[in-house]
Parts: sequence; structure tokens; C-alpha cells
Amino acid sequence: MLVCRARWHRVCTAFAAATALLVAAPAAAREKAVDLVDPFVGTLGDFGQLTPAAVAPYGMVQLGPDTHPKNHAGYDFAARQLRGFSHTRAVGVGCGGGGGDLLVSLLPEGAPPLAAFDKASERASAGRYRVSYANGITAEMTATRGAGLLRFTVTKPGRYLLRLDAANAYTRRHAATITAVLRASMTAGTVCDEGAYTIHSASRVTIDGRPAPLATVTGAAATLPLTLRRGAVVEVRTGLSTVDPAAAAMVRDTELGARPFATVLAATRARWQHELSRLDVSAPRERRALFYTSLYRVMQTPVAIQDPDGRHRGSDGRIHRSLPGETRYASWALWDNYRTQLPLIALIDPARAADIARSLVALYGEGKQRWATRTEPFLTVRTEHAGVALLDFRRRGITGFDARAALDGMVRESDTLQRDTPDQQIEAAYDDWAIAELAADLGDTATAARFRAKALAYRPMWRATFENLGADADVVKARGLYQGTLWQYRWAPVFDLDWMVETLGRDRFLRELDTFFARGLYNMTNQPDIHVPWLYAALGRPAATSAIVHRYLTQPVDHPYANEGKRPQPWHGRSFALAPQGFAEGMDDDAGAMTAWYVWGSLGLYPIVPGTPRLVAATALVSRATLRRDDGTRVPLVPAPHP
Repeated sequence: MLVCRARWHRVCTAFAAATALLVAAPAAAREKAVDLVDPFVGTLGDFGQLTPAAVAPYGMVQLGPDTHPKNHAGYDFAARQLRGFSHTRAVGVGCGGGGGDLLVSLLPEGAPPLAAFDKASERASAGRYRVSYANGITAEMTATRGAGLLRFTVTKPGRYLLRLDAANAYTRRHAATITAVLRASMTAGTVCDEGAYTIHSASRVTIDGRPAPLATVTGAAATLPLTLRRGAVVEVRTGLSTVDPAAAAMVRDTELGARPFATVLAATRARWQHELSRLDVSAPRERRALFYTSLYRVMQTPVAIQDPDGRHRGSDGRIHRSLPGETRYASWALWDNYRTQLPLIALIDPARAADIARSLVALYGEGKQRWATRTEPFLTVRTEHAGVALLDFRRRGITGFDARAALDGMVRESDTLQRDTPDQQIEAAYDDWAIAELAADLGDTATAARFRAKALAYRPMWRATFENLGADADVVKARGLYQGTLWQYRWAPVFDLDWMVETLGRDRFLRELDTFFARGLYNMTNQPDIHVPWLYAALGRPAATSAIVHRYLTQPVDHPYANEGKRPQPWHGRSFALAPQGFAEGMDDDAGAMTAWYVWGSLGLYPIVPGTPRLVAATALVSRATLRRDDGTRVPLVPAPHP
């Protein structure tokens, strides 16, 4: 069912037309998970900040449209003007987004830079985007891990200009160069401009299979004037690398070569089907479609950055080489997705989780910052709680990473953590708790004792601030909180849940949970309290958890909160919907954090305390779910196991 508010009726009607072919597909075709993915979900305005770009699982390249106006990922479903197609973007992470590297456009000579496009022609699926614009140009694109293939077809003969702009960026562009042979180096701010990253590209252009002439370079843009026949096909094949432009050319030639568009697309879609089918669920078609669309977003970050020869740059700006069989990941948003997305990857893809864990450990030796360094290899957000994620991986059975090196890095980082406001004290205490737990697991009793005491030092503050809430309890950012209220942060120390319950008393704890939800104090649009519905299940009341979770998964509800304050009137609508307006207003997906919450909720399971292997259970939204492991074995998840 298409869920849209009245003000978006026109764009949602266009969305319905664009997906009509998918809806009308034969039953056998639409049953595959890859065919159920709808990349337009969450691409309207500030309802998810997502993109329909073509991308491979955990791929660097997100090759898709840049519109005017745009959202944080360069595209807005309501827009009708096209700027071109760029190769990178972050996945629903707030601020102004990130990416936009190497914007490619093809237009008739003399045409204005903003081109009207035919909304009814727009199509997107896992690994593919297509649109017609500017009097008969069709653009179609697909991607591999590190390369993008953009194909233009023109219906009118004449003179055209192909332009590759290395200066385009969604954040501040620090530096950009491009050569006549279309090799570029680009440095831009990371998300929120808290650091900087450098990426290199190498493109090859062909016209009907023949090499294009050299480009003319002006500033950081390369232009190719082309005389095209009717039906001419212009292909732009681009590789990305963190190493240098020559390495980007090697990525392009290795991952794309001269393979036809259809072959590349089929391989990427096969990869998506392989990854998505790790979870096999039974549910009504719309519910399955939203489930697999959510899982598709989960599987877009972090990104695999190493070249086929194993080389990559680290956060220190130096070139490193992975060991055979290992993969290096980057592009972190850990403050958001350590809670949901990384535990989900640990459950469904342990081998990938091990590579992610090794990549996190490497950060500590490369000058790790809580947000980002000035020499990141790829766009990123923030790396807080990397230690909690590593502890969580280890306790979920993920092996093959240096836990001792992780512990040493976590200990060094502890002294840099902010501890000024109540939420900062809780966040830092969680990291210190993870240090104590990992040290205990490794037999380092002295470190464990020291950091356990340091972690629990937050308790007097919690009692003074949260035990008895005052008049400012429902004020966003009260007492310096970050994007939340005292009511919402009250439940944040899940690592110390038993103590919180004991301090308040079980009956009072449950009674005040009831008050929290009855008075509409819960905020589904941000992460600090997204675990709170599951506290009932953790305390033996799974039915209460099920009722709340299912309401947010399936029904329109009031959303009173925005990041900057409480709304004068709540926004009313679905938190998750199979529509361009795919989330509540102002709700970022935050690098798979929220879509992972949807997946967990659908399964009736939740990682209540990241850093412990425990999953709490409630009633699933799907009627059956099976986990497929890499060795081919299948594990039933629904009906849910006992916690």
C-alpha cells in the first residue's frame, strides 16, 4: 500500500506510476528478495535522507542522480530538475550529508545546466537507476564495489557536451584536480565537516564502443564536446580508489573492464540477491518488500575500500595493504548504528563482521578521532563507541581480530571522552564499561577493576538528574543534552540496567515506562531511546514490547520531537513506510541504524545491550524467518528463540 500525505499527492502518484511494472510483475518474479527492493523509499525531502543511486552491497560507489532541489544525499523525489549524476553519497546521516564526488552530465550544446526530467520514466532497483531527461536523453547506471558504469543514450542527433566536475561536493570542497585523460583527485569535508577525506577517480568514455577524444580542462572540470548520431550510446566507466588515480584506473579495469552494461548489472543484482537472502522471511508482499528494502539499506555501510590488490589508505593518510582474504572497511557512523546495524551484521554475516572488526581495530593505530581525522580514506561521520562494537562482536562469536590491540586503543581513548553533560557522562561510562568487560574477558583483572569503577562513577549523576525528573524533563536539549530530553536519556545506561531497575524498584521502573509511552514521550525519530520499547521484554513483559513495536512498525503515530526541539504540533504518520515518504519527518536512517531497527522489530528480536550477546524476544511481525549461513545451514529465527 502506498502511504503518502495529501501535500505529496502529485509526487506519490508519480511514484505509483514508476513502480507499476514491479507491482504487475508475475508472482514468481516478485518473490525474489532483490526484486522486492525499492530504492525510492525514504528519498522524499527530509523523510529519511536516502537516495535511489545504484550501489553494490557495502560498495564505495553510489552512482545516482543529483537534483535541484536536493536532500542530504543529493536527490529529492519531489524535484523536477536534474544537475547530473555523482558517484558517492552517505546513507541518511544528517547534517548536510556527504559525498557528491565526480558529477557527470551530458546535455545538448547550449542547454542550461539544470535539465527537466521525465518523472514517469524514472526507475530504480537494487543495483540500477534509470531516467529520461532533456529532450530525449536516457541515463542508466549500475555499480560494482569500487566502480560505476553510466550509460547515456540519445534520441536526437546533434552536438552535446559531456562534463565531469571534480569540484562538486555536498560538504566543503577542499581541493580538486582533473586531467584531460579524466583522472581526478578530490578532497572534501566529511559529514558535518568534522574532518576531511580524499578520493581518486579514473574514467574512460566511449561513444558506441569507440574511445572518446581528450577532454578540455577548465579548473576542476573536464568537458568533452561530442557530435552524436540518433541512438548513440555514450558510456562513462569510472573507478574509485583511496590510493591514487592510477589505482582507480586499475579498479575500473578490474571490476568493469569492457563488460557490457547488462552483464555488470546482472552480477551486481546477483550479489544483492545473495546478501539479502541471508534472511528468508514469510509475510504479505508489502511487508516483505519493506523488510528487504530495509535490509538493503543496512547492507550499504560500512563500505569496502580496498583495491583488488589489497591496498587502501588508512585514517592516517598512509597506504596499507590488507592480508590475503581480508577486507578493509571505512565510512563509519557508529554513534548511530552500533546499537542495531552492527549487531545485525554480526548475526547474519559473521565473516564480514570479522573484517569490520579488524578495520575498527586498525583505526586505533591510525590516529582515531571520535568523529574523523583530516586524512580519512572515504567520507565518514563518527567513530564513537567503536569499543562497544568490538566487545559486542567478540561476545557474539566474531573472531580473527586483535582484541588486545583493541583494548589498548580503547584505554587510550578513554581520557579523551567528553564528560560535561549528563548524556556525555552516560556515553563515556558505556565506553568505560566496555573496556572493563573486554579486559575481564582477556584476563586483565587490574584494568577491568579500574575501568569498572570509572564506568560506574556516572551513578551519582544519574540519581541526581534522572531518578526524580523535574520540570525540564520533556525539554529537548535540557541541561546540554544532545538532541533529546531527560525522559529519553533516562533509560540510556542499558549496560547498567539491573542497577537502574534496582534503584527505582521494579514496579516503579515498569510504571514509569508505562508513563513514558502513555504520555507520548518516546522519540522514534532519533537513536538515544530506540531501545526503550524493548525494556519491557527484558523485564519479562514481551507483550507490552510487541504492542509498542508493532505500532511503530505498521501504524501512523504522533511524532512530537525534532532534533532542535519539541514541535508545536506532532507530525502524524508512519515511522516506516513503503513510499518515498518512507520515514517520519526529520527521521534520518543514519547509516542503517533505523532500517536495522525495522528488521529487528520484524523478527521480534533485539540486541538490548550492545556488548553482550543477549537478544530479547517479542512477537515477530513476519510469520516465519530463517537465517542462511555461509556454510548452507539454515537457522530458524521465527518463532523466536527464548532470550
